[in-house]
Amino acid sequence: MTRSDPFRGPAMRAAAVLVAWLAAACAPVPLPPSEDAAAFPRDAASEIFSAGYGSISERYIEPVTPAALALEGMRGLSAIDPELTVGRSGDTIVVSSGDRLVARRPAPGDDDVEGWAALTSEVSAMGRRNSDELREISEEKLYEAVFDGMLSNLDIYSRYAGAEEARDNRAKREGFGGIGIRFRITGERVLVSHIMPNNPAAKAGLKRGDVITHVGAVPLAGLAKGEVTALLRGKVHSKVELTVERKGSDRLLRFEIERKHIVPTTVTYGHENGIVFLKVTSFNQRTSRSIAEKMKKARKTLGDELKGLVIDLRGNPGGLLKQSVKVANLFLTQGNILSTRGRHPDSVQHYEADGRDIAEGLPVVVLVDGKSASAAEIVASALQDRGRAVVIGTASFGKGTVQTVIHLPNDGEVTLTWSRLMTPSGYLLHGLGVFPDLCTSGVSGNVHGVAAELIAERAKFAPTRSAWRKTGAGGEDRRRELRASCPAQRRRLPVEAEIARQVIADREIYRRALYESPATAEAVE
Repeated sequence: MTRSDPFRGPAMRAAAVLVAWLAAACAPVPLPPSEDAAAFPRDAASEIFSAGYGSISERYIEPVTPAALALEGMRGLSAIDPELTVGRSGDTIVVSSGDRLVARRPAPGDDDVEGWAALTSEVSAMGRRNSDELREISEEKLYEAVFDGMLSNLDIYSRYAGAEEARDNRAKREGFGGIGIRFRITGERVLVSHIMPNNPAAKAGLKRGDVITHVGAVPLAGLAKGEVTALLRGKVHSKVELTVERKGSDRLLRFEIERKHIVPTTVTYGHENGIVFLKVTSFNQRTSRSIAEKMKKARKTLGDELKGLVIDLRGNPGGLLKQSVKVANLFLTQGNILSTRGRHPDSVQHYEADGRDIAEGLPVVVLVDGKSASAAEIVASALQDRGRAVVIGTASFGKGTVQTVIHLPNDGEVTLTWSRLMTPSGYLLHGLGVFPDLCTSGVSGNVHGVAAELIAERAKFAPTRSAWRKTGAGGEDRRRELRASCPAQRRRLPVEAEIARQVIADREIYRRALYESPATAEAVE
């Protein structure tokens, strides 16, 4: 007969209870499938997240794993509901709402794009099921929270745009179906502020100052600008009916206008005393063609009286990289325009000039300021480094990275930084910008004869110019120090334009302003 241990039974039962509790605590917390599926389209969301994680981890300028992207993306949901938290403990992803555990899930491998996409979709569904705030927002707002979260720790130029914003972005880059007007809203009135020449609205007889009251049967009073824009735009060759009030007319006017492909105007033209002024506000798919057309017009209008050209890039935030290369190529016949360097093989590019110089050797001046960025800096640095233009203004913005656009299955897009810009003389633009040949920081008022004075001061900037072109990818403190020698400023006054006139009018001043560019320095040595 075996005598039992009085403590053995209760001890074993307590141990069994403890093991069962630990197993339950570490096991995934199930969600009712029917409720989860009804709350969120998980398969569609997984496809969107997969496209994002895969493309970003492959193309971003610095190495980044799908795991890192997904964790930051899921944490982005807390921007909608701060109570919802997502964390990682070893190989486990823990989802909580306040002090309450929502779920534990095994973490996929760091490079498992599909696994992290599926997990993000599941966590999004959990969030909507457990959070009133997340349940009340649209799917698009949820995607925005996730993508903003994953991109926020990369760099300030990588960003997400939902379907509507992405359509607007594409319209700016590539054009849209429209009638060719600009408008502003005054009170509740939609006032036509500009008619683009040779476009549908102009041909139909619409005039600046007209007030559009209806698009079709829809009254415009009280609508936001974006809502009016959406009504005016449409498929190319589709028709739109406008009802218009016109000053001096005692009746409403009605127009039926066929939409065409509209590319926003980025180049405006003027001339004074034989000097052509081209104001370039951004770079879209027609910018280089517009500049070529304006120069052809100048040749025809001015003939032998044409003395030179001023390209005003002040305030220009940039745009399409290839258009900036084409613009620089208009004035260069050979040599390097730009190089790009990134992690993805397709991001490594070298652009060489093979143009014919549409200015035919005449003096060219480029105006820049602290808001001249990206594509504007490409043009300025290429023409400066190749000795083809004098750059006047302040240090430019210093956006020396290139972004690629990733189209997502929901028609949204990710604008992602994937390479750095290198000028012909070999310095990286990012964080540094373009140093002008004639610095106008702080210059204002009467600038008569200032060009000659700035030329005389150039010697003191010689060490800065030399150091500028030798600055590598690092050294943020050194970059700030160099930029401080000609501080970046937003310049809206006509100071730079007047100095440009003085430079073009005096060939000796122009020659001396070009003297220290790498191309001309090599020539005189």
